[in-house]
Amino acid sequence: MSSTPASAAMVKKAGVGMRPVSILRSVSTEIPAFSAVRLMLSGPRAARIIAPSLRPRSISSELSGTRTMSPIIIPVLLLGKVPYEGDVLIELKTPGQIASMRAAGRVVGQALREVRRNARAGTTPLELDRIAEAVIDDAGAAPAFRGYQPPGAPTPFPGVICASVNDAVVHGIPDGTELADGDLVSIDCGAFLDGWCGDAAISFTVGSADPADARLIDSTEAALRRGIEAAVTGAKLGDVAHTIGAPARAEGYGLLADHGGHGIGRAMHEPPHVPNEGRPDRGFRLRAGLVLAIEPMLLSGGRDHYRTDPDGWTLRTADGGRAAHCEHTVAVTEDGPVVLTEP
Repeated sequence: MSSTPASAAMVKKAGVGMRPVSILRSVSTEIPAFSAVRLMLSGPRAARIIAPSLRPRSISSELSGTRTMSPIIIPVLLLGKVPYEGDVLIELKTPGQIASMRAAGRVVGQALREVRRNARAGTTPLELDRIAEAVIDDAGAAPAFRGYQPPGAPTPFPGVICASVNDAVVHGIPDGTELADGDLVSIDCGAFLDGWCGDAAISFTVGSADPADARLIDSTEAALRRGIEAAVTGAKLGDVAHTIGAPARAEGYGLLADHGGHGIGRAMHEPPHVPNEGRPDRGFRLRAGLVLAIEPMLLSGGRDHYRTDPDGWTLRTADGGRAAHCEHTVAVTEDGPVVLTEP
């Protein structure tokens, strides 16, 4: 499920996926008290990244209760998290945690495969929703979307999947409207298994495909592949965004405004926000253990604008043109990107 930069900021403020500070051993650096209190820490990798950037300084009454400036050394162990923006840290997953996320992602991939297999003219999105629910339930997992209500959403999301048809880009609520031959359908699905989340999306046509729709889907899938290939250690988020968006723009497609991918792990939406357009060599540097949901959303009319249905969830192209949406959960590793949401 796509996120917005604003919702990502709200998630960051809420501390989703973060644990209380563990004060376990000393790092021989004086750090600001506010940073020490806010750091939610876990791993040697983070210690190597963060500690060299800290500068000795004196701190005031934030801890001591006085206004006297006195040096205080805060004992901390920085484990498995790296700084993102301000006081926000991003959790880097261990190989074992990535394996657990692969198990959750496999369930999502299997649910999408079964939805695609059963989608035909006369089928309703609500029926497809029940198919996905059965796959998730049989795996002992839980739907990630149903009941989800981020800040600004008018109601909790009622479906197991998002089913967006034709000019609906994302977040379509499954209903009883029968699919027709030639419909372009985007299905987004998420699931939790053993405390870890997977999130993925596919687009396809029902029955015979209009050539323009086929090109749109192919281009969206290609944008996703490019984004995945760019998700390597040492690259920056701007590199991922640029390789997704620049070729799509060159083909004449729009990119859904205000929305993009996101970090993922213990929560469906974690930092960082992953834009679908940007400048290379800019932004957060990718490190092994980072897990991202990469999800291009291409609009056939070439415009980025959208309108929201009265249900408060479904986003449609402003010009009525069709759209496609593809997504995978991807782990950044020392050996290259690993897709976690294949069936």
